[in-house]
Amino acid sequence: MAALDALNFDSKLDVGNNIRRFSRRYVDWVSRVMEQHKGPKMKRFRACFYLDRRFTTSIDRWIQIAMTKGVEILELEGHYAFPYKVLGLEKGPNCFGHNIFGFKSLKVVNFKHVDVAEEILEYLLSNCPGLEQLTVYASSNLANLRVVGSSSAALKYLAIKHCCLLESIQIREAANLVSFIYHGGSVSLLLSDVPLLTEVSIEEADWRVDSIRVVFPQLSRCILSQLEILMLDITPMTLDDDDFGPLQNHAFPILANLKQLELIVEADYCWSLHHLISFMKISPCLQRLVLKMKFVGWRRPKVKTAAKCPHPYIRVVEIVGYCGRACAAKHVMYLMENAVSLEIIVIDPVLNHSTDKRVEEVKEEVFAKYHAMQHIKNKVPSTIEFVCL
Repeated sequence: MAALDALNFDSKLDVGNNIRRFSRRYVDWVSRVMEQHKGPKMKRFRACFYLDRRFTTSIDRWIQIAMTKGVEILELEGHYAFPYKVLGLEKGPNCFGHNIFGFKSLKVVNFKHVDVAEEILEYLLSNCPGLEQLTVYASSNLANLRVVGSSSAALKYLAIKHCCLLESIQIREAANLVSFIYHGGSVSLLLSDVPLLTEVSIEEADWRVDSIRVVFPQLSRCILSQLEILMLDITPMTLDDDDFGPLQNHAFPILANLKQLELIVEADYCWSLHHLISFMKISPCLQRLVLKMKFVGWRRPKVKTAAKCPHPYIRVVEIVGYCGRACAAKHVMYLMENAVSLEIIVIDPVLNHSTDKRVEEVKEEVFAKYHAMQHIKNKVPSTIEFVCL
């Protein structure tokens, strides 16, 4: 645990089947420290443990104490619902009260595996004038999120990830929003009047939709033209390669200010290089390109040959998830030939940085590094720095 003004109750115990016993010990520990906290301020409060609804009263009390001490960073992780009473609310979307304790001091809010409905988030946005960062990960209650006008005056960073029931996100007149991240299923997405938005990351994991052709229409040409960093999952969500075809046949707006592009690609998909060309063409000022490679196995591994597409400004290429397959090497060679100002190429076999990996995964990563050193390094010109992590 850190200094007394930054309380981080992060339990890293492997509790196994004894979670009920350790839950009680964890709650008693946090409650004791919180009740004994004598300082006038609390900069950060973080609670990380899988607690069920039996401990709602205790969780309420922790947050109340943190709020009365003007907490700036609030981080909650665990399987429980965010308590309405902390906001001075009765449970229900229309029962708003006025007891918001020290919420006006909040700058950063992170919820992970915490059920927060949209009325909770909208209430926080409306009543936390200094809130700059909001992250919601794996909330099963969130259905429709609105971030509109004065309720988001200070918000600079918004991340919504893997909320299984989410249907729509509406962001309007968010004057200071710089970064927006959405990872999850297909949703209705509306962004408008976000003049400072320069970083967007969207991963829509839904096999029923073509993520590329859905995402671009949801981002207006005005927003696309102002982006400097874009991260997209462009893995094709169709079983029929011939029906999907290359993207050159589709008109996409120019990403005039884009400097960094990160794409999740299926390296063994037959049209993958053609899709890559499409993004290189619409990103004339691109300087850094990151490819995160997936291999689904049932795709035909032969990647169709792509025409040359010289790009004058790409200086850094990073290949994440590289494996010892011909299709992966083909992507690397294509970029070395077409990024005419390339200075650095980085090969990183690790796509999943989890510490809990199968032995087979570790062996594959070791082999991938060996493959890159044997089949890529000696083909890299001396003018390009080669890095294999």
